[in-house]
Amino acid sequence: MWFYNIKLVLADRIIENGNLRVENGVIAEIEESTGVPSGYTMLPGFIDIHGDMIELELEPRPRVDFPMEVAVGHLDARLAAAGVTTAYAGVSFSRTATDGERRSFEHTSGIIRALKQNIQGLRVDHRIHARFDMTYTDAIAALEGLFQSGAVDLVSVMDHTPGQGQYRNLEKLIAYRIKGQGLSEAEARVSIQKRLDDAVPTEQILANLEQISALSKSYAVAMASHDDDTVEKTNLMADIGAVISEFPVTIEAAETAKSRGLMIAMGAPNAMRGMSYSGNLSAREAHAAGLLDILAADYHPAAILPAIRALAPADPEGLVGAVKLASLNPAKALGLMDRGEIAIGKRADVSVIDSSDRVVQTLSQGAVIFSNGSMTATSAKATVAA
Repeated sequence: MWFYNIKLVLADRIIENGNLRVENGVIAEIEESTGVPSGYTMLPGFIDIHGDMIELELEPRPRVDFPMEVAVGHLDARLAAAGVTTAYAGVSFSRTATDGERRSFEHTSGIIRALKQNIQGLRVDHRIHARFDMTYTDAIAALEGLFQSGAVDLVSVMDHTPGQGQYRNLEKLIAYRIKGQGLSEAEARVSIQKRLDDAVPTEQILANLEQISALSKSYAVAMASHDDDTVEKTNLMADIGAVISEFPVTIEAAETAKSRGLMIAMGAPNAMRGMSYSGNLSAREAHAAGLLDILAADYHPAAILPAIRALAPADPEGLVGAVKLASLNPAKALGLMDRGEIAIGKRADVSVIDSSDRVVQTLSQGAVIFSNGSMTATSAKATVAA
């Protein structure tokens, strides 16, 4: 299959008008074109290392459970329509969840196993990102079973205890609970104080981190830190073997992560909007300081493309550099050497964008996994030919 007269965003340059051939699921040929430009742009398929959408697809309202096949099928369609070709579904283990509730070990383990059974044959290459509460001591032993079965592809460690990390500003957390959960101010303060009273001792958290790190290394699963807020915490995460720093909440933490060789991931919605919804570090500020390596969907995959557009004017490499944040850089971070760029021999995981910045077609290994139908209208211009 050939794509003719299309703008190609490569890892080192842009071919303003080029032709590209796909054969047997990989990119077989790239050349300059002398034809009339079609107005379309081809980007490498996006690799999303952190998307929280599956939990909401499974429980769109509190205590309203949807079947896995319905939830994952809808998420698959959303991701493909956003240009995502590889996606790590974030599922969380939380110490504060009771058995059977969302984010409890029993519930999340079931989600992971069901996901692995349901993602075969879907459009997007789905993988599992286990978000593990570092205070959740009782779940560590059972976590090994998930590693043994090959159910986990990426681990991140988090601590959502109030007063540090993402929730280091208690007053902002109280305001968020009031608005987001419909609590009164008194109820929000009581809830947060209970979390503080039940905090796990630092010594136990350190022991848990060592065990999670050892498990990740023994099964060759990459580990990421989450919501680093201090120099000390970031150094600790680097020392135990984290290779990615997800969503650092201060510029100091991001600078430390960069100096320790961690790749820094931040949310595409943050970059698109120009701010963090919780008042933490802006992805644009991190990018301007040369500290941003990866854009993640976080909670909205459609934000990836507009985030790239927002960052491109300030990127030292322009659009080429901004596109790498959602393609080549996450591929390198996770050892996905067969994808992440438009290059001969790489998987034909690509998305086609129109002049209005809409994804009109997405391909995975050369197969069309999303199309809005608009490219068929341009067949007379030989934009795509078989």
